[in-house]
Amino acid sequence: MKIGIIFGSTTGTCEDIAGKIAAEFGVDASDVHNVTDLNEDVVAAYDTLLLGSSTWGCGDLQDDWYDGLEKLKGMDLSGKKVAVFGCGDSASYGDTFCNAMGTIYDDLQGTGATFVGTGVSADDYTFDDSTAVKDGVFIGLALDEVNEDFKTSERISKWKSMIM
Repeated sequence: MKIGIIFGSTTGTCEDIAGKIAAEFGVDASDVHNVTDLNEDVVAAYDTLLLGSSTWGCGDLQDDWYDGLEKLKGMDLSGKKVAVFGCGDSASYGDTFCNAMGTIYDDLQGTGATFVGTGVSADDYTFDDSTAVKDGVFIGLALDEVNEDFKTSERISKWKSMIM
């Protein structure tokens, strides 16, 4: 399974997370891409795409993801496995925690992608609301580097076991 990691990062947090995920999954640095470099050739090179965005403002995508998501929505992702990860701040933005993950997940429905890494229990998190929670579980890996960075490594490891 060839894995590509695509992230959008404004302050560097999501980029750092993408690097940690790459290390855990054994993904080479050359297979970690900024969403600004997203194109059909990048997508075609991988069987599995791990897509990451931080959440901004009132639950918004990281700025670069708006164009990236439009590109992905225009592609046929049939046969591709897709997993979503996101960064949020559960204390300051507990009512929109990791909403960007929910936006990516919802917008890629109908592209033919098979979502993996879903079903992450929300029990170990403290937040009020999130569009990234469906039927009581996260649709991907939610991370809070502001308040719970000490849980990141374990959460990534558990998520890896769900995908692999």
